[in-house]
Amino acid sequence: MNTVFKDQHPIKVHTLIARPMGIDTYQEPVIYMRSDCHVCRSEGFESQSRVQITAQNKSIIATLNVVHADYLSPNEAGLSDAAWRLLETGVPIEIALSHPEPVESFSHVRAKLFDNSLSAVQLESIFKDIAQHRFSDVQLSAFLAACTGKRMQLNEIVDMTRSMVMVGETIDWGKTKIFDKHCVGGLPGNRTTPIVVAIVTACGVTMPKTSSRAITSPSGTADTMETLAPVALTLPSMRQVVEKEGG
Repeated sequence: MNTVFKDQHPIKVHTLIARPMGIDTYQEPVIYMRSDCHVCRSEGFESQSRVQITAQNKSIIATLNVVHADYLSPNEAGLSDAAWRLLETGVPIEIALSHPEPVESFSHVRAKLFDNSLSAVQLESIFKDIAQHRFSDVQLSAFLAACTGKRMQLNEIVDMTRSMVMVGETIDWGKTKIFDKHCVGGLPGNRTTPIVVAIVTACGVTMPKTSSRAITSPSGTADTMETLAPVALTLPSMRQVVEKEGG
């Protein structure tokens, strides 16, 4: 156990050896530790606790799943595929574990739940924490519930959209006009997007369309298109496809 100081307050940090578990948790970073692990016992970690993981100056926050089997030793921690990718390490490595600091921007979510308006600064702080995986699934659900229906004013919607752009990765296509197409989702069999994008781009129009996977229907636009071509592209790959095909 090591002790570090932040703002003059000592924070206890424990270390374990991390290794990949080969478990696909989609985009959610998950850490696996034994229930009899000294870190779990001393820090009071329980299943679904949020754990800050630091390795080689890279820090992420993951959700804990407690293991009662012996495929992990007491001095090991397993990481899901998503957590392993975020740490950007290729070999088992020593990681420091601690309680994460409270997510300060969640206070803005509470304010919105009580029908308060959110400023551009508050929305930006929320989306920064979301992009850094600091929000748990429960906190994300609370934010979505707070924004559901007619609870968002027009200026909040504009500021929220700008915040999403600011915290995300963007591409400058170098053109004055870039087109998009969107339709109401959730209609099984309503897969007009691949047809429309193909027709429009064949006319020389640039339409770098992004689509989601299924939420309420059996197959979303991205799921359907994935039967024909890869859809999970990196930004360089996306640029290459759009420059060649138009969309």
